[in-house]
Amino acid sequence: MPVFDGFVPGRYQIDSFGAGGFRFADMSHRGSILVTPAGIRIWPVTRFAEIDLQSLQPVLDEAAGIDFLLIGTGADIAFVPPALREGLKALGITVEGMATGAAARTYNVLVAEDRRVAAALIAVD
Repeated sequence: MPVFDGFVPGRYQIDSFGAGGFRFADMSHRGSILVTPAGIRIWPVTRFAEIDLQSLQPVLDEAAGIDFLLIGTGADIAFVPPALREGLKALGITVEGMATGAAARTYNVLVAEDRRVAAALIAVD
């Protein structure tokens, strides 16, 4: 299986997650990923506390085509801070935080429904 080298354009479901990474589009990547309608890219975030509007810049850049952002917070659920929630809401994006596994599964369902969704997924072991 080819290794993901930074960005793959297109819309893909997440085939699997765990062991510190993800599989998608017949590729694998060890580490976190940011998934937008434009494609999947490496996301250098390793902990929920590192997430801010700057780390989500690709989502902001595509805000006109995104209604929902799912944040996979790692192994545990974490509360999305009001400042982050409000910053995204100002762009018309509803954000939900949940454990990474739940976020990946929810993302796949919404993509299958052709919804305007993005996902910021922190890798889990």
